[in-house]
Formats: sequence, C-alpha cells, structure tokens
Amino acid sequence: MRLWVCIALLSVVLCASADRPAAVQAMIRGGHFVRDAVGGAWDMFRAYRDMREANYKGADKYFHARGNYDAARRGPGGAWAAKVISDARENWQSGVSGRGHEDTRADQEANAWGRSGGDPNRYRP
Repeated sequence: MRLWVCIALLSVVLCASADRPAAVQAMIRGGHFVRDAVGGAWDMFRAYRDMREANYKGADKYFHARGNYDAARRGPGGAWAAKVISDARENWQSGVSGRGHEDTRADQEANAWGRSGGDPNRYRP
C-alpha cells in the first residue's frame, strides 16, 4: 500500500512540474495577445467617449495620449491595437476633417507619447 501511495505522490509531483508543450504555450501567448488587444481597443474607445463628453477645445491631444497610454499598459496586444486604431483614425481624419497636416502630426506625436509610456498629462490643457 505504501508503495502505491509513494508512486501516486511522485506522479503528481512530476506532472505538476512538467513543462507544457510548445504548441500549448503558443496558444496561451496568443490568447493573452488577443485579450490585451480587445482591452486596448476598449481603452481607446473609452478615451474617445470621454473626449466627446468633455467637449473641450484643444483637449484632443490629451485624450489621444491617454487612450494610447492605457492601451499600451495592457501589454503587446494593447499597444498593437492602439497603434492600429490611431493610425486608421488619423488616416481617415486627415482626408475628412480638413484640419491639416500639422494637426495630424501633433495627434500622432501624442499617440506615440502615450504608447511609449509617457505621462498623458503633458498634453492636458
């Protein structure tokens, strides 16, 4: 009986300490990336919603930086989502809004500042 208990305990210890296969690890990392990307997209949406609600002239750079900052803090997926959303928004707005190249450049600077971990309050009006 003692032999079987020892074998059972040894099996549990060995199984608990075994590494996962590489395919499983890759799937887990992919799942974390997707989770971070969805969360980052939500952070970007929340910053946009807050910007619309604040309706304060000249505050858009702060909200750009804050959305990118919050998204990038989630991890690589959040930073990727922030970059994709920011670039798409600026490409669309540069042709539609008519505010010019200088405003688009300043928005992209605020986006990059937030994604790199810079304090969004730098752009607070």
